[in-house]
Amino acid sequence: MICPECGYCDSKVIDSRPTDGKIRRRRECLSCKCRFTTYEIVEDTPLMVVKKDCSLEPFNAQKLIDKLLRATVKRPVSLETIENMVYEIEADFKNSLQREIPSDKIGEAVLKKLKVIDSVAYIRFASVYRDFNDTESFIKIISELENK
Repeated sequence: MICPECGYCDSKVIDSRPTDGKIRRRRECLSCKCRFTTYEIVEDTPLMVVKKDCSLEPFNAQKLIDKLLRATVKRPVSLETIENMVYEIEADFKNSLQREIPSDKIGEAVLKKLKVIDSVAYIRFASVYRDFNDTESFIKIISELENK
């Protein structure tokens, strides 16, 4: 931060606290010892999903949780496990610094995590996500699971 008094470009933070969606910081210039206050706003750019038809929509964690709840019906998978999985996937994509994520990447990330959690739910989710049209598709994915 540049000091408003002397223009020196380095300061130390004396106090920091959140206020009204902002972060209030008391600073002290390392050159002239002048104290001043700055406010920081956390920038949250939304994660956008690129659909198969190339349209964009904001990432909706609840929508993904709902789909996973359908895949895990009558399975020993808790809501907390599903929520944690979705929030981990969302955080991974946000940390990748990409703001537009193709829906197929999200689906693959879900399948990767779901395979570890519950194989039946994995098959259910994969059948909808990969649009299985025949029994051969089911047999192929089941044999892949058994081989690994």
